[in-house]
Amino acid sequence: MAAAQFPAVTVEPFGDSAVMVTVPHPDPVIRRTAIVAFRERFLARRPPGVLDVVSGLESLLVEFDPLETALPHVEYAVRLLAERLPVQEQVRTRTALRFAVPVVFDEETGPDLASVAGELGVAPAEVVEAIAESTFTISLLGAAMAPMMDGLRVPKPVRRRAEPRTDVAPGALMIAGTNAIIQPFPGPTGWRVVGRTPHTIVDISRPEPVSFGTGDIVRFVPVTRDEAAALDAGFLLPVEVSA
Repeated sequence: MAAAQFPAVTVEPFGDSAVMVTVPHPDPVIRRTAIVAFRERFLARRPPGVLDVVSGLESLLVEFDPLETALPHVEYAVRLLAERLPVQEQVRTRTALRFAVPVVFDEETGPDLASVAGELGVAPAEVVEAIAESTFTISLLGAAMAPMMDGLRVPKPVRRRAEPRTDVAPGALMIAGTNAIIQPFPGPTGWRVVGRTPHTIVDISRPEPVSFGTGDIVRFVPVTRDEAAALDAGFLLPVEVSA
């Protein structure tokens, strides 16, 4: 395993100023782990002309300035970095942390909770119970460093909203498929909003804006509004280090 090479990547044009990078492997765990490892390597050696790197659960969108570089150069850089990245680099990661995140689940904080319950054929309280009993792993940090997590245990994947919400509050807990994500700042989303944490999960005024990273373990703890107010919740911090 230590001598094996990083899985091959697929690089496809995405418009005239971006490429989409994926890992064509049948195992979703390897696809996701590999794309996270490649993202770290690519950001550390960002080629000239690359403007932004947008993370997906199993993909990476590399945006570039066509006045500074060209599609063949970006494709070559992507493939070169992937070929030289050994598998052992992807497992040489930080020690996983554990988070217990309090969440208020009600009609105001979770406007999609009832519709999700109807879709799954269960009561809203059972959706909350399923979320609380699930153990989530942070797969990647998405837009605005939002933690995207795997591990939701429900009878079937949850559909996204047909019409996205335009202004979701910070701290909103949202689900789609078998994934969950927390909204760092006000903004739109097509994910289903089921609750809200009183914690601040991203603080750009801090030297380290987030306390979590890929591989960390998250559990959601249902609390009432009064319990949430009594917590005096501030910046989200881990509760322990995972063995």
